[in-house]
Amino acid sequence: MFKKISALTLVAATLATSSLAMAKESLIERINQKGVITVGTEGTYAPFTYHDESGKLTGYDVEVTRAVAEKLGVKVEFKETNWDSMLAGLKAERFDLVANQVALTTPERQATFDKSEAYNWSGAVLAAPKESKITAPEQVKGLRAAQSLTSNYGELAKKYEAVLVPVDGLAQSIKVIETKRADVTFNDSLAVLDYLKKNPKADLAIVWQSSDKVGAGLVANKGNQEALAKIDAAIVELQKDGTLKKLGEQFFGQDVSVK
Repeated sequence: MFKKISALTLVAATLATSSLAMAKESLIERINQKGVITVGTEGTYAPFTYHDESGKLTGYDVEVTRAVAEKLGVKVEFKETNWDSMLAGLKAERFDLVANQVALTTPERQATFDKSEAYNWSGAVLAAPKESKITAPEQVKGLRAAQSLTSNYGELAKKYEAVLVPVDGLAQSIKVIETKRADVTFNDSLAVLDYLKKNPKADLAIVWQSSDKVGAGLVANKGNQEALAKIDAAIVELQKDGTLKKLGEQFFGQDVSVK
């Protein structure tokens, strides 16, 4: 009886030790051993991360991540979570990476996380009706700009002395322009491209875009430089072989991987 209990205890101890070793396995070890990496994403942020009509998780960030995983020879497991808890979940190591249009623009984020090579770039654009003669932001002075009052784009409209027409978001901005209650809107380039891709007959065009762009990439906790170097190399390969261009055209109608 004593020997049986000792054997069971030994097996349990061995399993516990094995589980602990697996739990402590680093991201670079999982990559090198062709294992499984876990990636946090929203799943509700189209066209970057969402579920299609069949229920499959897809989107630009999701498909880029799958392509990176294929290059690395690893499997990817997505863990869906809301935006507010996503980076906290990464910090707590509930997943290895985040793929959700994170740019690490604040000092607080930069002190805690590292970002891979950018797989897309976005910046401010000015959108107006197709027949508009506007070609520069300075020309919106005195014109009506449909803007969310609390957004960076609202601040941009103020900077160029437009008259702000308050709206809740891009969809409402476009509706207000279509009904002639506003003349223009400043917004994110990818959001506008997404709208134009889905609404090719819309009477709207990008008439100006900022050269100041922000790149989004896969985000990891500090201390994963070796793993990020391999991820960077995979992203560069995807750029060179045309995969990123193809995915950009699929989701936005044009290549968004170049600055």
